[in-house]
Parts: sequence; C-alpha cells; structure tokens
Amino acid sequence: MPDSRIVQRAEVLAGRQAGLLSYDQVLQEGLTRGDLRQLLVTGRWQRQTRGVYRTPVVPLDDRYDMARHRMAWTGLLAVPGGVATGMAAVALHRIQGLPQRIPAEVCLPGGTSQRGPKGIRVRRYRSGMPVLEIGGFPVADVTAAIAQALRDLGREHGVAILDSALHLGRLHAGTLREVNDLLTGCPGARKARSYLVLADGRADSPLETWARLVFTDAGLPPTTLQKEFVDERGRRIAKGDLAWRRSDGSWVSVEMDGQEVHSAPGAVFRDRRRQNHLMLDRGLTLLRFTGRDLRDGSAVAMLRQALGA
Repeated sequence: MPDSRIVQRAEVLAGRQAGLLSYDQVLQEGLTRGDLRQLLVTGRWQRQTRGVYRTPVVPLDDRYDMARHRMAWTGLLAVPGGVATGMAAVALHRIQGLPQRIPAEVCLPGGTSQRGPKGIRVRRYRSGMPVLEIGGFPVADVTAAIAQALRDLGREHGVAILDSALHLGRLHAGTLREVNDLLTGCPGARKARSYLVLADGRADSPLETWARLVFTDAGLPPTTLQKEFVDERGRRIAKGDLAWRRSDGSWVSVEMDGQEVHSAPGAVFRDRRRQNHLMLDRGLTLLRFTGRDLRDGSAVAMLRQALGA
C-alpha cells in the first residue's frame, strides 16, 4: 500500500489544482507506478484523462465553479507546456458568467499544432499572446482570455463575463479597447464586438446581467442600475439591482435573487420587515425575481404591469 503521508502530501498539491494531479507530479511527490495503480484500483483516485488523475479533494464549494476549474486544470496538466486559453483561462481568473460546462482548452507557445488527449482542445493562436502564471502554470492574461472566449460564447454569457471582469476591476475602458483590437481578423469578431457595447460593470452578478438583457430585449431598458432608495430620514431602505423611473417621478425597483439568497430565517425576517416598510412608500414599487422568472416570462409581464400602473 502507498505511504499515507505521501498520498496526503500529493493531495495537498491537488487541492491547489481543482483536485487534479499529472502523472509527472505523482512521481515527483514520491509515489511509484505501483502506488498509482493501487490508488486507482481501490477507487481513491480516478483517471481524469490520459496522464491526469482526480483525487477526492474538492477545494471549491460551488459545484459549477468546481467543474469549470477542473476542466481548466485538466487541459494544463494533460498538455505539458500548454497555456490555458479562452473559457478555461477566464475560469482560472475567477471571472463569473461562464456556462456551467466549459471545454478544457490550451494552446502551445509559438502556435505549435498538436493533438491533445481525449477531451482536450489544443487551439492555435497568433504569437505574442500576453501570458501570466496562476499556480505556477501559464495562463492567457485577462484581455486575451476574454477576447478568445467571446468568440465561442452566446450573448448571455459573453456580456456576463465582460460585466464581471469590469465589476472586479480586471477590465476597464482601456482594456475593453484592447479586447476589441484582439478580435481584429478573428472568426466571430462581429458577434463578439456586439457584446462589448452592452457591457456594464455595475452588475453585481451574472443574474443581474441576464435580467438587464431580458428586460431590454422586451423594450423595457432600466433607467439605472444599483439605485439606492432612502426614507425621509435619509436611511437606506432598499437598493435596486435595476430601477425604472415612472413618468410621475415614482420608481420601480427590481432585485434579482439567486438560488441561495434570502433563504435563511434571519434574512427572511429582515426582508419581510423591509418589504412592509416599502409598502408604505407610494413612491416606490419593489419587485423581486429569480432566474426562473426571467426564463418563463413572468418577470417581464409583472414589470410591464408595474410600469404601466
């Protein structure tokens, strides 16, 4: 049986790589081929792809983030010398808004062409791509990664990653222009550039981005985002993720609730008290929606009714 201390030490390293280890790393940590075979036979470790192994370490709470990071690290560990690109690089930069499933994607320096292991996309990009290190491995910098990812994303996710990068301070007006320049001559550039003009860093989450797009498509673009409302004493009583000003000067405020938000009993109590306070304020109508409300059209219908009231 493998030495448990060596196994645990290897799994500490795996914890920094979305629970994964490459074959070379396994040997460098002091395990033998026989040890690896035993770990696979017993089921403690599993084969992720050729030359990459999955341990029981799960370093992230969010299962979707975990899945994205695992795919990004799969590409880096499976292709020696590979640089994480596109959606994989965006995930490693911890920018939100990506689809739940992303490809394991890398490129090789100098535009070298090589077929990767099963499930690994080895891309070819022009030389001179700016690269930085994450966890000791090369990753396309934020501007390059986003320019690459936008070409493969639909509008919902494309605008969401731009909003998130702006909100986190990873992009700004100048680097948005760099993203635009990097798209020159690339397939899908026109589609990707249409996302740039929709970007707004005030969105706190991808759900808020998607809400803004849904309402705008319905002919109901918000007047402003992140609008604060105060009472007669100047105390904040609400903050709308999106807000619309009616012609009579009153407001409709929309809050987008994610799956886990407002679920704890304490939060429910505070929300009820605040909701009651707002019901007394005739100058403000507060609406709260979830992602399901956006998908089934009920959010648009209710907002249209509130604005027409």
